[in-house]
Order: sequence, then C-alpha cells, then structure tokens
Amino acid sequence: MSATLVNVAPVFLLILTGWVVARIGILNEATGDALGEFVFKIAVPMLIFRTLADTHFEGVSPFRLWIAYFAGVAVTWTAGHLAAKYVFGRDDKIGVIAGMSAAFANNVFIGLPLVGRSVGDDGLVALSILLAIHLPLMMIVGTILMERASVVVDGGQRRSLRAILLQVGSNLIRNPLVIALAAGLAFNLSGLTLTPVLGTVVGQLSNAAGPAALISIGMALTRYPVRGNIGLTAAIAGLKLFLLPAAVFLMGKLLGLSPAWSAAIVLTSSVPTGINAWLIAHRFRSGQNIAASTISVTTAFGIVSVSFWAWLLA
Repeated sequence: MSATLVNVAPVFLLILTGWVVARIGILNEATGDALGEFVFKIAVPMLIFRTLADTHFEGVSPFRLWIAYFAGVAVTWTAGHLAAKYVFGRDDKIGVIAGMSAAFANNVFIGLPLVGRSVGDDGLVALSILLAIHLPLMMIVGTILMERASVVVDGGQRRSLRAILLQVGSNLIRNPLVIALAAGLAFNLSGLTLTPVLGTVVGQLSNAAGPAALISIGMALTRYPVRGNIGLTAAIAGLKLFLLPAAVFLMGKLLGLSPAWSAAIVLTSSVPTGINAWLIAHRFRSGQNIAASTISVTTAFGIVSVSFWAWLLA
C-alpha cells in the first residue's frame, strides 16, 4: 500500500495545493484561469504530441482498448441516467447530466499525470490512444442525448443529426488536444525525429503538464461548491468512482488487455469527474449544480477510489 500512496498521494496533494492557494487568495481567479489555459493549450498538448511522436505502434490495435473502456462508460452512463430518473424522480435532461457526470472521467488534467506516475510510458501510450476518440465521442453522444431530452422536457423542434455533428465537429477541430493528437500521429508516421533543441523544449513543456494541470484543477474547484441534491450527487459519485473502473477492469480482463494498458484505462476511469459534464449542463441550462457538485465530491473522495484501484492493480 505504501508504494501505491507514493504514486497517488502527490496527485491529490497538488490538487489540494491549488484549492488552498485559490481559497485563501494567494493566487487569484485570473491566475487560475491563465494557468488552466497554459495547461490546456500548451503543456498537455505537448505531452500528448511527444508521447505519440516517439511511440512504436507496430502490431498495436486500439480496438480492444476502446471497447473495454467505452463498454464501461455505457454501463455507468446508463446506471446514472436510470438512477436520476427512476430513483430520484428527475426529468430526462437531469438524467443525461447524471449519466454523463458518472461516466466522464477527467482523463486529461488528472488521468495523464496519474497514469504517467503509476504506469509509465506504456500507460501514457494507452491513454493517448484512448484520448484520440474519447473527447469527440463523449461530447457528440452527450450533445445528441441532451438535444433529445430537451425536446422531451421543453418541447420544440429537434435539431438534425447533421447540424449537431457540424457544431461539435467545428469545436473539436479547434481543440488543442485534438490538434496535438493529429500532429503527434502525423509526425510519427512521417518517420521524422525531433532535433535535440526542439526535443528539449517539447520535453520541458511536457514535464510541466502534470503539476500545472493538477494545481489548476484544484484552483478551479473553488467555483464548484456542493449545493443541494446531496443524495443524487452521492449516488453519481459512487457510480463514477467505483462502478466505472469496475466495469472497465472486468472488460479489460475479458478482452485480454496487457497489464500496462489495463492499468492505464482502469486508473484513468477511477479519477474524478471531468469538467466537460458541467460544460454540457451549462450549455443546455440544466443540472449545472449537480454536475458541479459531482466534480467537487468525486475530487474530494477520489484519492480513496484511485488508491484502491492502484493497490488492486499492483
């Protein structure tokens, strides 16, 4: 257990550090926003680019990894939706937000640093392969389901699938993470190598991604207080922290994933809820407090989930 804590505890201590410095005013909100922008637009894209640019993909198939992870996502999303609708008596829009909050892990800001510390380069390769379709798929499915739920709850005309895909696609092609994924794969396939100078710059920016991402997410948590809906929030948090990694773990075993790849996707599925669930809730003006509360609660208790799964996998 001590070896597990050596890898897991620093991740959550850095998040706590970010929360404390923002809470007591050592760094202000504008600084936190700037740090988050640096992480999202420069540091993490550089980490993804470097990982993919230097990886040898001969004989590697991503499909079992994708199936294992997204099967777990489907189970957990469905459980969250049904719990919100039939156990807590909420409408379809809240059901979608509950399902997405239970199934959308913070793979970038917390998952990448955690997997890098706990699994190493093989784990980062697996997570980069997952990220290649994670954000596009989750945002497209979330938007389509919320569009349908909005018609059911609020009435009005449903947008066509083509219009939704165009909107989400136009956002994704400008997303720095998507650009970094495409650039890393293209560079890898080209057979080129980074010069020593460029390699040093990319490496130094990549090394900043982990601590900067964790501190920035800690600072951002001051915006997401836990307000009301305690029962529903607790249920969603339980699904996120335990059902999702359990489902991914079982699917990884059934599909025969390598230990490193299995560890990578189980660990990243056990981390707190990502901010994208709140973005969908904010976009459709429904369930913002539930998504925000889930982010805070899963972050507060995430060290328990992550430590358990890291110990089990070890």
